[in-house]
Amino acid sequence: MGRRSSASWLALIYALLVVYASLYPFWPWRWPAGVQGLGVLVLHWPRYWLSFDIWANALGYAPFGLLLFAAVVRSGGTERAAWLAVLLGLPAVPYLMETLQYFLPGRVPSLADWCLNSAGAVAGGVLGWLLHRLGGLARWHGWRERWFVPQSAGALALLALWPVGLLFPAPLPLGLGQWLPRLRELSAQALDGTPWALQDTDFANLVELPLPPGQEAIAVALGLLGPVLLALSVARPGWRRLLLVLGATLTGALVTTLSTALNFGPQHAWAWIGPTAWPGLCAGLVLSLLACLMSRRANAAWGLVALTVLIALITEAPTDPYLAQTLQTWEQGRFINLYGLAQWVGWVWPFAAIAWLLWGVTQRER
Repeated sequence: MGRRSSASWLALIYALLVVYASLYPFWPWRWPAGVQGLGVLVLHWPRYWLSFDIWANALGYAPFGLLLFAAVVRSGGTERAAWLAVLLGLPAVPYLMETLQYFLPGRVPSLADWCLNSAGAVAGGVLGWLLHRLGGLARWHGWRERWFVPQSAGALALLALWPVGLLFPAPLPLGLGQWLPRLRELSAQALDGTPWALQDTDFANLVELPLPPGQEAIAVALGLLGPVLLALSVARPGWRRLLLVLGATLTGALVTTLSTALNFGPQHAWAWIGPTAWPGLCAGLVLSLLACLMSRRANAAWGLVALTVLIALITEAPTDPYLAQTLQTWEQGRFINLYGLAQWVGWVWPFAAIAWLLWGVTQRER
């Protein structure tokens, strides 16, 4: 019987991210000018090349090929089935994305992009095959069996995505899930031109007050505690839990530093460690170490509480004006298709983790 693999979840999530990166901004849809009938099925070579486009299109599909090959093999499929999925299935995905770009005026379909995407996917499949042949996938399975319970694939996929969400600058360090400002913008756009349209005066009196220092520190602590409790809810008892806590803390700090360096310059890489972030990070580490003593179901239950409070605090946190200016620069540049992926992961991750923990609380410990 095939077993559920975290690679399957990651491959599915990566497929959704590929769709986002390929079809953003998803509007407006219209028939391409000068193209008739089946002409939308024909791709052409681009008139010019950018080095960024070359390596981005090639490398962007390499993890997809690796994850798909691993997902098929780890779920009980044969190498032949995995190769059929990589060689036949994956080239069809970028071809569909490129042809759909005909209907989006802001996107340019390209035969070169399809070739690079397909080559990257095959390269990822070759890497997955080599890992399988050299025993890397089997070693991963053995490592996972020693560290985590069998029903942990979804949680491990979420934990792998957590650093991706941290790449998009958060209002507070490790603070994911701030969806209210963008929801306000989307609602204003949706109601524009209707009797219920929101006026500028509706937001004129809206004053975003900063959170008190104590609440900021609590939010930072919960930003670390949430993913740690998710990991401990599927981790086996023992000394390995301490390494999971230390690894999560180090990962969160390093990825936040990388995000700060990318957005505000390398000279400001450690600027996020302020008078509230440092105590919050230490408090989150202490609480995470204490959580190692609890059962898996208790960690899942407290993880629900931690992530719910985190979302409530982050929703009330104001948007940094310097951050908003930096994001505007990103959105006007060529990185929006890649950078927007991290933004969506940061918005959705706490809610997806809550959904998984709700399922974990109902499971009986064995």
